[in-house]
Amino acid sequence: MAQVIITFKIMPESPEGDLNKIQEESDQLIKEFGGEVGKVEKSPVGFGLTALVMIFVMDESLGSTEELEDKIKQLKDVASVEVTDVRRALG
Repeated sequence: MAQVIITFKIMPESPEGDLNKIQEESDQLIKEFGGEVGKVEKSPVGFGLTALVMIFVMDESLGSTEELEDKIKQLKDVASVEVTDVRRALG
């Protein structure tokens, strides 16, 4: 099976949310799911709110990320999780 590259945009509930803690916990959940985080960016949204953009690689055979998204949404201070990009890795 091929590898897929997934991009999640994780929105905190408020500007006071601890992005570092959200990142650590999300990273752990992604690893448990079978993915490997490659890149993490903080993207300003507005009104002091900053989104966490996490790019990770996983095996295509794992299927949908819906279960993973639901687990991340349950983390403290997380308002939403959105898949913004899915690409199949070639090579």
